[in-house]
Amino acid sequence: MLTRGHGRTLPGQASLQKYLLRKVRLHPEHTTVCSGECVQLPGAGHIQLLTAPKGARQGRVSGQGEGSWHPALGATPMPGTGEPPPHGWATMGRWRGPRILLAVLLLLCPLPAPACPHTCHCWAGDVDCNQRALHEVPRLLPTNASTLWLGYNLIAVLGARAFPSLPVLLRLSLTHNRLEKIHRQALLGLGALQELDLSDNYLSVLSSETFLPLTSLSILNLGYNRLEQLEAGVPPALPQLQAIFLNGNPWMCSCSILPLWRWLGHNREKVPERSSLQCMFPESLNTYPIMAFGNDSFQQCQTVPLSVQNYAAFLLIGPFSFLASIFCCTLIGSIVVVYQHLRKEPQTWKRPLSSGCH
Repeated sequence: MLTRGHGRTLPGQASLQKYLLRKVRLHPEHTTVCSGECVQLPGAGHIQLLTAPKGARQGRVSGQGEGSWHPALGATPMPGTGEPPPHGWATMGRWRGPRILLAVLLLLCPLPAPACPHTCHCWAGDVDCNQRALHEVPRLLPTNASTLWLGYNLIAVLGARAFPSLPVLLRLSLTHNRLEKIHRQALLGLGALQELDLSDNYLSVLSSETFLPLTSLSILNLGYNRLEQLEAGVPPALPQLQAIFLNGNPWMCSCSILPLWRWLGHNREKVPERSSLQCMFPESLNTYPIMAFGNDSFQQCQTVPLSVQNYAAFLLIGPFSFLASIFCCTLIGSIVVVYQHLRKEPQTWKRPLSSGCH
């Protein structure tokens, strides 16, 4: 009979006891008949293994103290000892602490395996969802995923928090989809990401806020999209960036490309295919290399920052000009009114002198 020992049950002991009770049959008088391995729990009686010789009945061993061999049970004792042959015995000693018990519990009750989407294939941290006709990112992904393949699907939009929390994800591929828009908070929860492939999509606008959560990103592929310009804050939002691929986009070589041109000039080593970046618009610059532009080409785009004196002059000129206009209008109106009043005033004629002659 399995007991609690000294009135205290160790964590998980009851579950383990139930498991063992299904494997062995306990004699009503605190005895055990075993056909498999028997173990001893802390504070419980010994449960021992007794393997009878072939053709003999299984023996019965006392549940308290050391197991004893009973010759009447049909097994042959060792000559001169009255004890059973050691070949049929396997006895586990007293457990020395809860650590061993917890280890056994983990073996008996293994942790649940991370969930894997039924449309994908998962193995050793890799989640392969390529060519599954997916319209969105699966919501159920293994938390231990280190690589996620979502290429060659039909994903058009990455909404806010498009991915579940994947704290150890290192590589993400979304190549050959129909991506047109990525929400500013779409990549939250991917702080460990190091490689991101967004090539061969329909992206035309990217916000720098989209990449702020990717503090560990080192490789970004934006090739073969519909980017005409790149927001000035996109590359600086990636402090660990080592390589960025931008080829295959229809770049508009106007003043809007100035931020990208400046960044390329200071980070040539981070753009492996910089020589293949070419203008698509306007037609006069079609296929013209972006890196071939000089500083003189953007003179008309250079803006001179205003000084404090300029802003002060604007603040003073505005109110004064307004007051001056009111004064001028009032003065002109007064002159017109006085002039009209004078014109309407009747003329005074002198009276003729009366003659005093009779």
